[in-house]
Amino acid sequence: MHEFDLRDLSDDDDDYAASIQQGSASMTRSGSSNRSSSSEQVGAEIVYLKDNVAIHPTQHVWERIRGRLKLIKQGGFLLMTWIPYEGQSSSARLSEKDKSLYTIRAVPFSDIRSIRRHTPTLGWQYAIIVLSSGLAFPPLYFYIGGLKEFLATIKQHVFLVRSAEDANIFLVNDFHDRLQRTLSSLELPGAVSVADSPTSSVAPSGSSSSRTDSEALDKTSAYIQQNGRQRQKHNDPQHLSIQVLEKFSLVTKFARETKSQLLREAHGDGFISRAMKKHGKRTNNCSFVESNDVHKPFEDVPMPADSLEESSCDKHSQNEEAASRDENFEYDKLSLVWGKPRQAPLGSKEWSTFLDSEGRVLDSQALRKRIFYGGMEKGLRKEVWRFLLGYHSYDSTYVGRKYLVSVRKSEYETIKNQWKSITKEQSKRFTKFRERKALIEKDVVRTDRSIPFYDGDDNSNVKCLRDILLTYSFYNFDLGYCQGMSDLLSPILYVMEDEAESFWCFVKLMERLGPNFNRDQNGVHSQLFALSKLVEILDNPLHNYFKQQDCLNYFFCFRWVLIQFKREFDFEKTMRLWEVLWTHYLSEHLHLYVCVAILRRHRSKIIGEEMDFDTLLKFINELSGHINLDAILRDAEALCICAGENGEACIPPGTPPSLPFEITSMYNQQDDDDVL
Repeated sequence: MHEFDLRDLSDDDDDYAASIQQGSASMTRSGSSNRSSSSEQVGAEIVYLKDNVAIHPTQHVWERIRGRLKLIKQGGFLLMTWIPYEGQSSSARLSEKDKSLYTIRAVPFSDIRSIRRHTPTLGWQYAIIVLSSGLAFPPLYFYIGGLKEFLATIKQHVFLVRSAEDANIFLVNDFHDRLQRTLSSLELPGAVSVADSPTSSVAPSGSSSSRTDSEALDKTSAYIQQNGRQRQKHNDPQHLSIQVLEKFSLVTKFARETKSQLLREAHGDGFISRAMKKHGKRTNNCSFVESNDVHKPFEDVPMPADSLEESSCDKHSQNEEAASRDENFEYDKLSLVWGKPRQAPLGSKEWSTFLDSEGRVLDSQALRKRIFYGGMEKGLRKEVWRFLLGYHSYDSTYVGRKYLVSVRKSEYETIKNQWKSITKEQSKRFTKFRERKALIEKDVVRTDRSIPFYDGDDNSNVKCLRDILLTYSFYNFDLGYCQGMSDLLSPILYVMEDEAESFWCFVKLMERLGPNFNRDQNGVHSQLFALSKLVEILDNPLHNYFKQQDCLNYFFCFRWVLIQFKREFDFEKTMRLWEVLWTHYLSEHLHLYVCVAILRRHRSKIIGEEMDFDTLLKFINELSGHINLDAILRDAEALCICAGENGEACIPPGTPPSLPFEITSMYNQQDDDDVL
């Protein structure tokens, strides 16, 4: 194991100069073979180069991708690139094409908000690069050192200042006041906005890894010459969801029209045919529709709309598909798997048939299947959600659950009193508490305020929302609080109407979704990677289209994944969707198939209108409130069945919302002290 110097020299003038000399010497030795490429722009200078810098696309250390990290000075701008090695030997399941997805091509530091440094006593040093949009690249691991020189070189060329709140966070181009610096140190959207910056091609490239650094540099140089003096657009505070991704949207242009297909040719999609044969006898799960019209697309099978809004949406979609048929799009003549129609919601009388005389659930699989296809009546959610979330085990009794509630209530009050007892004097010396409290109080007053339950001034439910989130930040102090958590808690509190029970249900939910809010955002990155692989096997034309345009990062789906479609549906439909997802009936990752289903339904529009990245983000955002939930769930079910084992193989183990390996399964086991 390599030994690391844990001292930071970036703020010490003498040591800083020494580190620059060391870095320059290293680059002098290797620069001759890397600077003189005839394709590189005149005036571009490599000021830092480090080999064997790696990322970990999954939670397994052996599935690392090694590459070369560079800092390039050109035209007054400092750019960063990380290019994976070609043909590197690895035990990972990732192909060369997959590895190229993580390529970082010429990111200007004016688009970077902060750098978080990690120098553990045991283990490898790594850095997390956080963009002004709030999105972070996967951590860069320095296996053979070099992080100190990396920071020192950056400080030589851009304004870099250590955060007053966290010595391991370095703020880039920090011209804001103390409040802004505090927000930046928490890595929140909108904390830093820098003008006069070139765009960055941060999209993990799906193109061949044979592209060189100089090609990426050429693109950035051209942009600098044309647009270097343009100011960036200001983020709209009313659309924080767009803030997360809009900095990624300024590079690619869709230039060529792609023909749309429903599925790949039957000989090219053998696994789909096999999957349909495999499920052909499972009439309780799916039905089959023979497509006799080669022009009849996946989207055109009649589906009942559950509201006038959805009916209008379907009509609009049908008009789009009629236009696409006029363009002679071709579709395979092959049997299609269709999800079952949605059923009536589970009612109280039917719910009682699932319980024995002592309150145990007789058949959890049958119950979850029933909820998957129909949801439940509003009055049942308070009781049944506790099972779906894992707060109660399926084999618990009435008596056991009553006892557990009383124990958990006492435990909650104990944790809550930890922060309630903090005095003003203590708070002055407790920076993390002050920061988290301020952020929570800022977020809860704008969470679902259109719902009567949270409406009005001095609303006690808003205060309860704040108290639960503050208590959770003490329960899970490492994770703390991040924006988006209030969106996940709000429906739970609305249903439970009890502070302690809402807290413990939220704890169970965060056991699965907590990785979404890690600083390195590995949880979201792993889901977006899996989504790209699912689209590849389920909608190859759309995958190829995104690949041609370097859009395989799927950052436009970031909001969908982060808060589970909370902003895409109204409050009631969000709860209906969540209880379906929580059943984990067909897959723990059904939400990824929901993503695929939505993209498929709008494929012809995305391709036909030649949407650039800006337009695509705007389009995805404007889908909010206009998605037919029942139809999308049917599509997602069909896609999940079609993908079969191939789909599950696309999803790395431990990808949220799978439980972490160390947590016991909610369905099969429960601690002995939780039940009598």
